[in-house]
Parts: sequence; C-alpha cells; structure tokens
Amino acid sequence: MDILIIKTSSLGDIVHAMPVLQYLRRVAPQARVDWLVDEAFAELLTLHPALRELLVVPLRRWKKAPLAGATWRGLGGFVRRLRARRYDLVFDLQGNTKSALLCAATRGARKIGFAARHLQEPLARLVTHEKVDFEATDRHAAQRYLRVVSAAFDDAPDALRDRAQIAVAADDASAAEALLGDAARPRVALHCGTSWASKLWFDDGWIAVGRDLLARGMAGSLLLSWGDAAERERAERIAAAIGDAARVLPRLELKRLCAVYGACELMLGADTGPVHLAAAAGAPTVSLYRCTQGVRNGPFGPRHRILQAPLDCSKCWSGTCWRDAECTRSITPDAVLESAQCLLEARPARATEP
Repeated sequence: MDILIIKTSSLGDIVHAMPVLQYLRRVAPQARVDWLVDEAFAELLTLHPALRELLVVPLRRWKKAPLAGATWRGLGGFVRRLRARRYDLVFDLQGNTKSALLCAATRGARKIGFAARHLQEPLARLVTHEKVDFEATDRHAAQRYLRVVSAAFDDAPDALRDRAQIAVAADDASAAEALLGDAARPRVALHCGTSWASKLWFDDGWIAVGRDLLARGMAGSLLLSWGDAAERERAERIAAAIGDAARVLPRLELKRLCAVYGACELMLGADTGPVHLAAAAGAPTVSLYRCTQGVRNGPFGPRHRILQAPLDCSKCWSGTCWRDAECTRSITPDAVLESAQCLLEARPARATEP
C-alpha cells in the first residue's frame, strides 16, 4: 500500500500531524508512506523511520515570486513528479487551496480530507473523495488529523497512544549536550517570542517567572531560544534582567534545537512553534495562549499545561488588540509558576541529577 500525506506547513501544525505516522505504523506496518511538505519545514521530518520519502515543495518561495518563469517551471516539474506516482491513499491534512491543488495533481485511488464545515477555504472539498467529520471529543488538532487518517482503517485513533516523534541525528544530540554541558540542572528552556504581537506575554512576566524559578530551586539554569533578530533582542533583554543563570542560546537549526529542548526538564513559551518542538522532544511544557485557542493548538497530553487568557474575548484570532495590555497581564506569573512546579515535581528523577 502506497500512502501520501499532504501537510505542507507550519511548524506546530506539522508536529500536531506527526502522530499519524505512528498510527500508520501500527495499522499498516507494510505501507510505504510519503509526505508532501514545504521546504521550510522539511527538516522536521527527515530521518523519520515511518517515512519512505519526503516530497519537498518550495511553496513559500514560489509565493514570493508567483509570476516568475522559475516559479512556473518549478511548479510544472513538481506536478509532473506527482503525476508519475500512484497512491492507494492520499490524505489532505492541510485543507486549504494550495493543498487542494496539490491533491488534485496526485493520482490517488482514495483521497480523504476534512468535512466541508471544517474548511476555511472551500476549494479543498472539491478534490477529495471522502470528507471526514470530527467526533465531539476531537478538540485538539492532533486528534483531528488522526480522525481523518483513521477513516481508511478499522483501528480507532488515540492521540495519547500515537505521539509526535522527531528523529534527531547523533551529531545533533552530542552537539546539544556539549552546548549545555555546564548548564546546571534543572534546565528550563524559555522561548519568549512569537510571530504575532497578540500572542506575546509581557517582559516583566518572563523576568518574574525566571527569577522565581531560580530562587525557589525549580531551575538551575534558564536557556532562552529565539528565531529572528527581534526575538533575539527580546531574549537578551529578558536574560539580562533575570541574571547570570539565564543564557541566550545561539541560533540553532530545528533538529539541534529539538535536541536542546530534549535535554531540558521543562520548556515555557507562548503560542509558538518551538513549544511544539519541545513537546515532541519529550520535554514537559507550559504554554500561554491569548488570541488563539490553547485547547486546540497547544501540546497535547498530561505532561503539558495550557494557560488561556481568562478574558471573555480571548481566542479572538486577531493579530492586534485594543485590550492588549489587559490581556497579556491576565495570565499571571503566579499561574505560570504553579504550572511549572506541578510538571517539575511530576518528572522522573534523572540518574545523573544531583
């Protein structure tokens, strides 16, 4: 059986979709599984033992130059590559116009996607043969992706059993350990930046949490990661205010960053891709949600804590907000510390930990 998964972006959504690979290994162990992904996120899936091949497409580059000759030549070559393959099952787990066009280009006996009422871009419903609705219990993105894939099989999905796993190469693991060799345990990672201003938490909150984690002995070192220049500047400002035990990490590739998170006892962040990397690496997480819905978008499972802003307009999906100051401070440092303490106390002891 040949299977194609179409899930091109973004970082967190791809991590949420990765449990389908564990599911397919259980229910169809002889299947040959390919994954169609944007080049910006292909690294997440490399070395995964459940995948035969990655079909990497530069959608973001093409979007920047839609009329360029190179874009059209590249698109034509990619479509020909898709048409040269035959799949027994094609799962569109993206559900937008771009994925619909890619799905239409595939030669698949059964094309399965979301029911129309779960699509924001209706073109996607025109190219799938089967439209899958969710159960009332499918509140999280990972549960919904599993529901779509399980429609082709008899085995019921279980997001607590089938989990996201990111394969990290030995050199990335050893490099991460070398980088953190002098970082005192417990190691707590912080990622204070996000792609939307309305997802950010206030600097003083991060500083208060960092100082209290250290003062209470819940952290021996704080490791701040970042993704762009603005996030780096913010991380440096927060680390300086916390003190010497806070360190800003260098810029790391995704797999190496994943290895760093896997060597930490806890990760704290807002609604941002690195939180999902940490969860897939096995680190417990505390994540903060304001304009988005943590129950749907946060890491899934008992080793993760979701803190949602308590305002009545929370989960607004707005990039800007006139209540921004009130919203960001509605999640208190005490609430973050309480969640962190619960997870740290529940973690298994490390043999090498003093």
